Parts: sequence; C-alpha cells; structure tokens
Amino acid sequence: MKKVFVLIFFGLLLSGCVNINNSSYDQLIEDVALSDVKIQNTYRRGYKFYLPVGLNIEDSKEYNEVIKKDDLVFYLYIDLIGYLNKDDVALPQESSIYYKELVYGDKKGYAEIKKTENEKYLVEIVYNYAKIEVIVEEEDLNSTVTEAIIVLASIEYNDSFLSGLSEESLLSYKEEFVDIFNKDTTKDTTNFLKYEDELDIYNGTDSIPDYDMIKGSD
Repeated sequence: MKKVFVLIFFGLLLSGCVNINNSSYDQLIEDVALSDVKIQNTYRRGYKFYLPVGLNIEDSKEYNEVIKKDDLVFYLYIDLIGYLNKDDVALPQESSIYYKELVYGDKKGYAEIKKTENEKYLVEIVYNYAKIEVIVEEEDLNSTVTEAIIVLASIEYNDSFLSGLSEESLLSYKEEFVDIFNKDTTKDTTNFLKYEDELDIYNGTDSIPDYDMIKGSD
C-alpha cells in the first residue's frame, strides 16, 4: 500500500498537479526526501533506483549512468566507497544562485544551481552517496530538480552484495572512480569523467532568479 501511495505522489508531482513550476526548490526537494522513497525499477550490481517516466538510460558503466530526457542529459555517479565507509559529504565552496544542504535522516548531501557561461543552468545534487549533474534551460529547472532528487532519494544499496566485494575490488573501484567527486584532480580515468568535464563549464555569477516566480503557492 505504501508503494502505491508513493507512486501516486510521484505521479501527481511530475504531472504538475502539485504545482511544480510554482513551488520553491526547497519545497520540491523536501516533498520527495521526506516521502522516504522505497520503490525501484532499475537494477544494478550493488544498488537499485527508481527512474521516473520519461527518463531513459542511454549508457551504464561501473556505477555510472547516462540518463536522457528529450534533449536533457543527466549524469549519475554512485559513490560506493563513500557509502561503504560512511564518509561525510564534501560541501562546495563556490558561490551559486541556489544552495541547500540536505539532511534527511541518515541521508545527507547538498543541492546547488549555478549559471553557466552560455546562459544555461548547471543543476548539481549530491545525496544518498550519489550525485547527479545536468545542464538545463531556466524553464526546466523545477522539473529537473524534482526528477534528480527522486532518482537520488530512491537509491537502495545491496549491503549483502557490497560486503562481499574483495579488498582488491574496492581498491580498484576507488582508484578508478573516486575522482568523480573531486573536481580539483587532473587524473583522467574514465569516459564518465570526461562527461563531467563537459558539464564543468559554469562560471560564478551575481545574478539570481526571480523568486516570486518560483515561490510555492496554494
């Protein structure tokens, strides 16, 4: 019954029946995070997650996913080492037009939106030991934030599988993928790091969105 309720909630949320475009980023994130997502429809070695209708997997490689929705590309990175070690989240230091630390139960992270040099917006959300990055037009910000946090909040790790990984496997994973969450590194190890480089084109700006246009309303 709980799964049915959550599915109905997500259906209403993504269909616009709960005024996505008229809601604040804070409200959208909290509505999803506090719903305690317990449904999944996409399965991988060591984890599974829920992929909202309209989003499709274009590529999948070793705990990284390239997800498309029309012309939008979501880059999902899973931080297995962070999950296994229960590491703290490294919070960003740069300025942005929107920033929020996320702490809901034992899940932590942050949501950040920055304006890029080409007048688009980089949405970066780290939550539940995973990260999503996507560049969007301003009119797509609310729906993108909603879909990204739905995916991240729904991730469920398979502890029995992960606990069986050998020390060599963990070291290999750490060497290959730890750089995904560290933009200061210059080490080039995977194609997915190149995807992140393509996204990493934003530039700090003092401009801010019109919050009267995104403030929640009844």
